[in-house]
Amino acid sequence: MPDTMNVPQTVPAAHPAAPAAHPATHPAVPAGAIVWGDAFCSEGANCFRFGLDDAGRAYIGSTLTPGEYVSDSVEALRALISAVKSGAADHLL
Repeated sequence: MPDTMNVPQTVPAAHPAAPAAHPATHPAVPAGAIVWGDAFCSEGANCFRFGLDDAGRAYIGSTLTPGEYVSDSVEALRALISAVKSGAADHLL
């Protein structure tokens, strides 16, 4: 059963090396609550989960840090997952 997380009113400062997001296409705070699906876990407590907000934006978050997540469009998330499945991140393993 998915849980609903209320989004904090403040957003932590971006890492200095991270590129700035374009505010028109990548809002820092979702319009409403994020509805998270069940977590995907590997060995130990390494769990990630996917979520959607009321505006249809996609999120990837860790169960260890529930207030931190990566957000983009559903299409971008789909492209990321396809790239990972095809081996684009194998060098990280």
